[in-house]
Amino acid sequence: MAGKTIETKVAKLPQDVILKGDCVAHMNALPEASVDLIFADPPYNLQLKGDLHRPDNSKVDAVDDAWDQFASFKAYDQFCSDWLRAARRILKPNGAIWVIGSYHNVFRLGVQLQDAGYWIMNDVIWRKSNPMPNFRGKRFTNAHETMIWAGKSDTAKPTFNYEALKALNEGIQMRSDWVLPICNGGERLKDENGDKAHPTQKPESLLHRVLVGTTNAGDTVLDPFFGTGTTGAVAKKLGRHYIGIEREQAYIDVAEKRLKNTRRFDREGLEVTTSKRAEPRVPFGQLVERGMLHPGETLTSYNGRGRAKVRADGTLISGDAKGSIHQVGAHLEGAPSCNGWTYWCFKKDGQSVSIDVLRQQIREQMREN
Repeated sequence: MAGKTIETKVAKLPQDVILKGDCVAHMNALPEASVDLIFADPPYNLQLKGDLHRPDNSKVDAVDDAWDQFASFKAYDQFCSDWLRAARRILKPNGAIWVIGSYHNVFRLGVQLQDAGYWIMNDVIWRKSNPMPNFRGKRFTNAHETMIWAGKSDTAKPTFNYEALKALNEGIQMRSDWVLPICNGGERLKDENGDKAHPTQKPESLLHRVLVGTTNAGDTVLDPFFGTGTTGAVAKKLGRHYIGIEREQAYIDVAEKRLKNTRRFDREGLEVTTSKRAEPRVPFGQLVERGMLHPGETLTSYNGRGRAKVRADGTLISGDAKGSIHQVGAHLEGAPSCNGWTYWCFKKDGQSVSIDVLRQQIREQMREN
């Protein structure tokens, strides 16, 4: 549902709502350091000079709305400075912002971001696989937009799910140029007259990549220029909370209907690939303490060459070799190092099972708690 204009600071962060009104006023009313991520698709200040026409003289449905028009560059710069500073106040210490723009405004946004104290980490090129052609034939086809990803400060450590993005890209490190289609077909929302509900609706694929890569389930994502609610819809599907701010009632009406019909993915579907370094550390001794393995129990190596007994303090003994699961494994293999979690196995129902299975069980319990 749409919220009412907030005039005083609120004690608790509202979640999964659309707030109607000015984005600066609303952000100034929210609790300080309360939002994990901001995705902003601000007015581009396109500076159109008259109507655009196709070769057959039909008119192009360009962005000519009042909300995209500013009296001067100075006025636009002040507008950007105001909302970016309000946005930075509500970001958590390790929070981050994504800002998207075109050549009309993205360079001015970059200056305002740095002046406001943000720390730019990447610019990402969204290369459109199906861009609108340049009908006048006097310039290159505008086939991309630029997104700036910035932390709240130079000391911030924003979420970056490197392994999840790598998995999205078939095991290859995700690059800073993303080839994705523009919003069209069934995804393009229409108003009651059958016209585009919003002239610059972004594709869900773009927000999916942003949110999977730079947020975690349960995080709060704020969009100060909510439009028809793409950020909110993707956030809801991915198990994130959203806060949308929007001035235009027509857009709010479309967004509310869209969000009402959006369903969250199931819990297992929300899990993403994480770096092993980011997973909770589980000492081998915990398996012994919890009774998952017992002192005196024999472990065998995955290749069948090594055998060792578990000791009460979480070390292993094999002949004259004593030490951690890694040290004893390395000794038996004559290697400088060994990953004991994948090297050692235990017997269960007559089958050889990696001890890493037991470690993952403990990690799952830790996540649930």
